[in-house]
Amino acid sequence: MPCNELVKLVNVVKVYGSGETRTYGLRGVSLTVCSGEFIAIMGPSGSGKSTLLNIIGLLDKPTSGKVYIDGVDVEELSSRELAMLRNRKIGFVFQHFNLISRLTVLENIELPLIARGVPRRARRELAVKALLRVGGDTSWLAKKPTQLSGGQQQRVAIARAIVGNPDLILADEPTGNLDRVSARTVVKTFIELNQAGQTIILVTHDPEVANCARKIYVIRDGRIVGKLEPDPSKCILNTVQ
Repeated sequence: MPCNELVKLVNVVKVYGSGETRTYGLRGVSLTVCSGEFIAIMGPSGSGKSTLLNIIGLLDKPTSGKVYIDGVDVEELSSRELAMLRNRKIGFVFQHFNLISRLTVLENIELPLIARGVPRRARRELAVKALLRVGGDTSWLAKKPTQLSGGQQQRVAIARAIVGNPDLILADEPTGNLDRVSARTVVKTFIELNQAGQTIILVTHDPEVANCARKIYVIRDGRIVGKLEPDPSKCILNTVQ
């Protein structure tokens, strides 16, 4: 089956600081992600996982190398064009949820749609649909995020990520702050989204989460050092503890 290249990185280097304080976040990473894939990226703390995800998500720029999103060379885009591409093509899920505590669940989910100028009624309809799609409950809509459990907050964060129907979901340690039961629910949600055609790149340090993906890349010291074949029997949904 031909690969529709949704993400392509070519020899991407990321350097922080200069002189004696110069440190490498990434050291020449090349990676291609096809539309519809579910990829896990594993590695120890400080290996470059989050740096890689931030560059793919257009939250950071490489020091050198090329980044293409759906065939577009992002280096050629203005700041406004980058923001538009990020809003329309990419949804983010973070370890700490990154929900805005002063807003309701509904308002949090609607945020990506406001930047697109979607009318209020349509925003609500899309937000409700997204929340239900990830196993949420409409009774949460008027609540503040702090009134929900960690697992519920993460489902709200996933709903916010998918509400605008982006091509790509980027998840940075999405189960890192969750208990095992909540982690299973979140992983199951990602699997269902992928089965429906969503492309997912998930960063994790947990092998039981990584083994639920379709491909596993290992990153160490800013380099992709290997590719592993996932073992579904070791996926968190299939293991007992």
